[in-house]
Amino acid sequence: MSATPKASPDRPQAIATRAVHGGEARPRPGNAITTPIFQTATFTFKNTAELVAHMKHEISREEYGRYGNPTQRIAEEKCAALEGAEAGLSFASGMAAITTTLFTILRSGKHVLLTDDCYRRTRQFCTGVLGRFGIESTVVPTDDYAALEAAIRPETRVLLSESPTNPYMRVVDLERIADIARRHKLVSIIDSTFATPVNQQPLRHGIDLVLHSATKYLSGHNDVLGGVILGSEEMIDSIRACQGVLGGILDAHAAYLLIRGLKTLPLRVEYQNRSAQRIAEMLAAHPRVDQVYYCGLSDHPGHAVAARQMTGFGGVVSFELKGTLEETSKVVDGVRLFQIAPSLGGVESLIEQPALMSFFELSTEERLAVGIRNNLIRLSIGLEDTDDLISDLRTSLGTCV
Repeated sequence: MSATPKASPDRPQAIATRAVHGGEARPRPGNAITTPIFQTATFTFKNTAELVAHMKHEISREEYGRYGNPTQRIAEEKCAALEGAEAGLSFASGMAAITTTLFTILRSGKHVLLTDDCYRRTRQFCTGVLGRFGIESTVVPTDDYAALEAAIRPETRVLLSESPTNPYMRVVDLERIADIARRHKLVSIIDSTFATPVNQQPLRHGIDLVLHSATKYLSGHNDVLGGVILGSEEMIDSIRACQGVLGGILDAHAAYLLIRGLKTLPLRVEYQNRSAQRIAEMLAAHPRVDQVYYCGLSDHPGHAVAARQMTGFGGVVSFELKGTLEETSKVVDGVRLFQIAPSLGGVESLIEQPALMSFFELSTEERLAVGIRNNLIRLSIGLEDTDDLISDLRTSLGTCV
């Protein structure tokens, strides 16, 4: 096969071009224009000499599905091309990506430092599961860099954060995080799911590893579970070896759907950026809305940092209603285009009340302790007409009292 099409020497490829062509060599098997699905669990060797050459790493090829698949590899290479990474590794879910990565880097007696607005399941894994293996964790406020640095111990190995965060769209200063990690010889990891490589590329700011839940924007159609971790070849190779033992691989059909989704990622994200901005501005001016959380708004605490390190502000908008839990539920039930569901980043617009969707098992007091208020609503903006979405929200806000 020939290599992936290259840009001219004096002009690097734009992200839209990389989304379509990145990671995909020509010609494809069977001269297909799209990457085929290699739906096979194992791969044959033509003779013993080829097997030995493979075992000696003299040739590059597949062996067994848990160790890699051509469709999976191409999805990884396309993600790496978009993120500006040397290499990438795909997983069955975003959680499989972060758990495998942390198991690779950490061992008993070590310590992980994470910010308090990281994805809640990531926090639960660090504070709960890792503790069973003798790995301690400390959670610090997302925007308190002094507290972050003060919490570093001699045994700290990982600094984990997220930007923008869920659901309040807090923004981490990536260069400050990278500087702290570098000075203390820590591995820095940023969950960049909300931003996508279109809006933000943490590796360019000195971050070591970037995590994406590929379930969200990367696949983009609410029909795939997946995750990717991206960084240097050396770090990704070490995580790959751990994945081969833990087994959280991305199957070939999901990899094919991920490749398909990635090709339209820039178009989708740019539209969602514009639509979310307009919706956030409408909500900020609405008399029934108490507070809007969107880093594209000039009064958002993280706006200045976001404007410096992001090219767009994403498709998630959270806001707090002037009302009770029950009144907030009426607004959620009153929309017609938005659908009640967890997750985000797909072509369909979604709505959820985090107090009931993600934190239902907690009391009001317990939810407040982790920063989740009963009147909070989170929107994932899809690809519907923006005016239609605004009309839907206005109607529900105006009639559901």
